[in-house]
Amino acid sequence: MTTPGRDPGLQPERTRLAWRRTTLSCTVVALLAVKQALHAGAGPAAIVAVSLSALAWLGFLRVAHLRVLGMGTARPRPLSARGALTAAACTVALAVFAAAMLF
Repeated sequence: MTTPGRDPGLQPERTRLAWRRTTLSCTVVALLAVKQALHAGAGPAAIVAVSLSALAWLGFLRVAHLRVLGMGTARPRPLSARGALTAAACTVALAVFAAAMLF
């Protein structure tokens, strides 16, 4: 008895769209950090926070891009532990840097 091929259905498409939405949200947070720094007078702390926010955004963008590309195959591999940890760390870092910009 042979196993049937994977029925991709809409799950890979929903996953790609979720990664794209999350990337868009991270982009908005990074841009708001830049806007806040420019309006608050970019002191040394603000410049560091914006720079770290941009670095966290780039890290998340890379993980999301690789995941979206991986979802294009007939049998996508699960997200690696390293990829999941990187995405989570970048998300938490963006939240911390955004909070730091407020104080």
